[in-house]
Amino acid sequence: MGNEEHLKRVLIKRKAINVLMLGLSTLTALYGLLWLFWILGDVLLNGLRFLSLQLFLNDPTPPGIEGGGLRHAFVGHLIITGIAALIGVPVGIGTGIFFAEYGRNSKLIKAFRNVTDVLVSFPSIVIGTFVYALLVKPVGHFSALSGSVALALLMIPVIAITTDEILKLVPNSLREAGYALGAHRWQVIKDISVSAAKRGILTGVILGIARISGETAPLLFTSFNNNFFSLDVTKPMASLTVTIFQYAMGPYEDWHRQAWAASLVLTFGTLLFFIIAKAVVHRSGYRP
Repeated sequence: MGNEEHLKRVLIKRKAINVLMLGLSTLTALYGLLWLFWILGDVLLNGLRFLSLQLFLNDPTPPGIEGGGLRHAFVGHLIITGIAALIGVPVGIGTGIFFAEYGRNSKLIKAFRNVTDVLVSFPSIVIGTFVYALLVKPVGHFSALSGSVALALLMIPVIAITTDEILKLVPNSLREAGYALGAHRWQVIKDISVSAAKRGILTGVILGIARISGETAPLLFTSFNNNFFSLDVTKPMASLTVTIFQYAMGPYEDWHRQAWAASLVLTFGTLLFFIIAKAVVHRSGYRP
């Protein structure tokens, strides 16, 4: 009887602790969601009022004169992030494959993997100053290409770590079956490991692109900004994030209105891209 009463007390205590921790976790999540939806709602209410077609089609007017748009910033942002994705996606996926498939038993590779893990949460402004010293200072001027390199360096660790973790979930029995059939190692990686982990790898790519889409600090040190429409990636180029920062800090009310509208497009555009990409990955039917 004594043991049964003791077990009951322990069970009641565990249930109470479980309810308490579950309640605290729920309250914490609701607290975070409250501020998230408050920010989204504020951007939506303020940005929707000033959203217009001219914002996408017109170039900016001289400071102090109302009107114009942010065509130069929208196009520049797409160019910079597009080049960054072209650089970062293959390098990130290749790095993750190397970590998971070739460096599992290597202490040196594990050390590099740990460094990559740290880089995921590395301050973006440090990456910006690094690329400034590497690509901007020697050349003597800012460029959109250096901004893309900075964003790619932010994207690569996210994709690499995600790819590595997903590939580790692929059962070794599948790889052994491929070797038993006479396949080479690169064939096993391509046709078995990567094929089985495609869904997770694509999710990592989506996270990497979402990671860089709203960055401002590294672009201030690399691509800087441009008040005019430009397609030359070897020269300074406007980006949406830097333009929003400059307009929000500017003295003109029209700049503030355009900054709200651009913030709405950037925020919900990134959100829409994430939702569409996740839906495409889900419909593809790939399983990690």
